[in-house]
Amino acid sequence: MGYKAKKNLIYVFLTIVAVACALPFLLMLVNATRSGVEISSSFTLIPGKHLLENWKQMSEYFNLFRGIGNSIIVAVPATLLCIYFSALTAYGLAFYKFKANKIVFVSILVFMMIPGQLSMIGFYQLCSKLHLINSYIPLIVPSIASPGTVFFLKQYAESDLSAEILEAARIDGASEIRTFHTIVLPILKPGIATMGIMSFIGNWNNYLMPMILLTKKDKFTLPVMISTLRAATNLQQNQGAIYLSVAISVIPILLVFIFFSRHIISSISAGAVKG
Repeated sequence: MGYKAKKNLIYVFLTIVAVACALPFLLMLVNATRSGVEISSSFTLIPGKHLLENWKQMSEYFNLFRGIGNSIIVAVPATLLCIYFSALTAYGLAFYKFKANKIVFVSILVFMMIPGQLSMIGFYQLCSKLHLINSYIPLIVPSIASPGTVFFLKQYAESDLSAEILEAARIDGASEIRTFHTIVLPILKPGIATMGIMSFIGNWNNYLMPMILLTKKDKFTLPVMISTLRAATNLQQNQGAIYLSVAISVIPILLVFIFFSRHIISSISAGAVKG
């Protein structure tokens, strides 16, 4: 088999994979326009005529725009705190050599392996004693400690960040915090953008902790609001509204992905030009 034939075969394979990945998303959009009876009875990729009915059905159970606003209040600060402090921690572990360096790094690896659900009861009791139930603070502040993000950015910093550049900045009189903001963060931008996407998706789709900590309906995040629709008695009638709610909830994730992916591409392109 020649090179051209192998290349065409790879393109065909990638096209099939792309279609397979896009099919569930397309099906979600189509089902958002169909009734629950139609969804249960048949499979089709042709849009239906019940979009307005699904919207009215969804609006009877919760305020979509309030849910989006509540999720933004939680997801955006949590993402910013996660990527900033994780980058700061990763930079310190990668370029500051101290006695407990390896111990701290190994501890981070250990925390990555511990399921977060194990600490859920204790965390709830702590929030209850601090009177933080029905508050967004326990959903935002813990994002500062993100072992997976620290691990990824540490490896990225060690591979892309040169110690000579940092020494040159110190010789020029730059403070450590200025060096971090003006040199380290721009170089780590592709890695930060990658983990920013993952962090935002995780915080936006977070369901378990908001469901436990939030009891007032006006404070529910969007996933919790959608769950109230799913828990309705007539699930078949609400299927179209469920698909519509999920389709709308994906829009902010796509916007964040487009924004961060632009930084990834531009940084990689700039590095290729410099090389």
